[in-house]
Amino acid sequence: MNNLCTDIGYSSINKSGEELCGDHIDIAEQGETSTVVVLADGLGSGVKASILSTLTSKIISTMLAAGLGIEDCVSTIASTLPICSMHKVAYSTFTIIHIVNGEEAEIIQYDNPNVILLRDGKSVDYPTNTLHIGEKEILRTKIPIYENDLLIAMSDGVPHAGIGLSYNFGWQRSDIIDFLATFFYADFPAKTLSTVLLDECVKLYEGKPGDDATVCVVKIKKRVPMNLIIGPPSSPDDCDKMMSLFFSKEGKHIVCGGTTSTIAAGYLRKPLIPRLDYIDPDIPPTAEIEGVDLVTEGVITINKVLSYAKDYLRDNEGYRDRIYKRDGASQIARLLFEEATDINLFVGTAVNPAQQNPALPINFSIKMRLMEELADCLKKMGKKVKLSYF
Repeated sequence: MNNLCTDIGYSSINKSGEELCGDHIDIAEQGETSTVVVLADGLGSGVKASILSTLTSKIISTMLAAGLGIEDCVSTIASTLPICSMHKVAYSTFTIIHIVNGEEAEIIQYDNPNVILLRDGKSVDYPTNTLHIGEKEILRTKIPIYENDLLIAMSDGVPHAGIGLSYNFGWQRSDIIDFLATFFYADFPAKTLSTVLLDECVKLYEGKPGDDATVCVVKIKKRVPMNLIIGPPSSPDDCDKMMSLFFSKEGKHIVCGGTTSTIAAGYLRKPLIPRLDYIDPDIPPTAEIEGVDLVTEGVITINKVLSYAKDYLRDNEGYRDRIYKRDGASQIARLLFEEATDINLFVGTAVNPAQQNPALPINFSIKMRLMEELADCLKKMGKKVKLSYF
């Protein structure tokens, strides 16, 4: 096994007038080294399509993660899904991307637009084998993967974008490839790439999508460790132990909080240099300590990072702002969301007297809950997170 891992990001838009999306994504881990991603597109749109796609993606991802074959998955779907009274069929199209040991991608496709593989900014053709399972024709591929490869799966709402509007025959595969290729070297995370592509879809639909559309991007990247510490330990005697463990970890180091920064500066025997410029009036300024990659204020900054994380997981509307802003919260968000794959969170449990003022909106329990919520959001992004208390 190599040091490669997957960065997975996806975004969806609903058909105009529908409250539910008929597409669904499910991700399942197969042990510690393999990941199964399923994009399902339910027949039609609305509630029925949402049910079909959710059942399909959940069944396939669960069964494949448990080691069962695609034949078992398809036969189970055929016997499980309800019959559509209008079309007299019970199915959802699907795309499966199975990343094995960071070395190989198995791609299984049924009636969805073919997965795009971008390597070195160019589209790569890959061989497919055809399987016949019942009346269904399944395409199956196994290919080696390399660092910076992009695998893009989509529902048919994406190539249908612009039919009769911007394009006579929709957004052709070659056009989608050219659009994505312009962002290849921008080093955007998978989530941002999926958001950018869906934004373009909405423009081509002139703001009124004629179909549900979903994009899932799988980016192959090297593991990147990241470390964040906030709050002093419950016992002052443990300060050196906490800092020793923190700074011994591989990767970048983020120190949050005034007291924590003072302790870190003392441990490193370097001066703490504050900055007085408020880049964002709502976020306290950052500071500098030689040997630390980023020094920020504590709870107010982390609270903003958490709000960014929730937006990132929801529809990622704020990604344009976060790309360019230089305040502490935006910098933390970029480091944790876009760069990091493995994150160590060190949380000191000492009670800060300033946070016990009943006139303030933040207290100790809120700080702990913020870190737990942030850890949960990072896990939902696919990060490997270790939360340690001192």
